[in-house]
Amino acid sequence: MNKCDLLVSILARHIGRDNGITAAALARETGMEERDVRDKISQLREDSHAICAHPNTGYFIAANAEELEETCQFLRGRAMHSLHLEAKLRKIPMADLIGQMRLRT
Repeated sequence: MNKCDLLVSILARHIGRDNGITAAALARETGMEERDVRDKISQLREDSHAICAHPNTGYFIAANAEELEETCQFLRGRAMHSLHLEAKLRKIPMADLIGQMRLRT
């Protein structure tokens, strides 16, 4: 079984935020490094698997639309924070940074 399939099979036992599992526990169960677990989970999300996560709960499969929405909001907030930091480092307004991101290269 490949690593992504193994992660999906483990996460299938972790439905809902109250049943989350940490990256460390997933690493132990799969024999992977934590960084590799996070990378594989990103791949699975790109393949549209509804894998949710929060620092307080760990990884889990969304039990409902509300949990999925909470995870999407969490990820958006984290992304916006990163963009805010980038704008500060570049010393440009956030709107200008986002505008630049839309330019064709």
